Amino acid sequence: MTRIALLSDTHNYLDPKIFKYFDSCDQIWHAGDIGTVSICNELKKIKPLVAVYGNIDGQDIRKEYPKVQRFFCEEVDVLMTHIGGYPDRYSLEAKQLIQVKSPQLFICGHSHILKVMYDKKYNLLHINPGAAGIHGFHKVKTLVRFTIDKKDIKDLEVIELGAK
Repeated sequence: MTRIALLSDTHNYLDPKIFKYFDSCDQIWHAGDIGTVSICNELKKIKPLVAVYGNIDGQDIRKEYPKVQRFFCEEVDVLMTHIGGYPDRYSLEAKQLIQVKSPQLFICGHSHILKVMYDKKYNLLHINPGAAGIHGFHKVKTLVRFTIDKKDIKDLEVIELGAK
């Protein structure tokens, strides 16, 4: 069983309230627009970090993290990228990746809009954790926690960190 803290769009800001939500987690996943590599280093001190770079991330982050991550967590096939869209409105690149081999879990960020949706067409769970930073049009900073237990994705919770 693996407990995940999923965040995105920190834009070089980590809310001090965020750290207590990592205690019960085994890994931190970041869906891009991290800000600077110092944010990654701070997160890696707490838990193992899986991340992708976003459109605002510089070469320091792009050297360390790819644009797309495809991996297994337990028995769940995960696809993560920053700009991905939503079911029936995927970005062209995300749609091509999904069509080649549909993952069970598709994660993206970029929109600053928290959404969890099941895509019946591709038989996958889509998660966008919203934005955990203070830059952008969102009003509330958010992240998502969930558990992967063998093939099951469960215990998903939305965490609001307060107004930005």
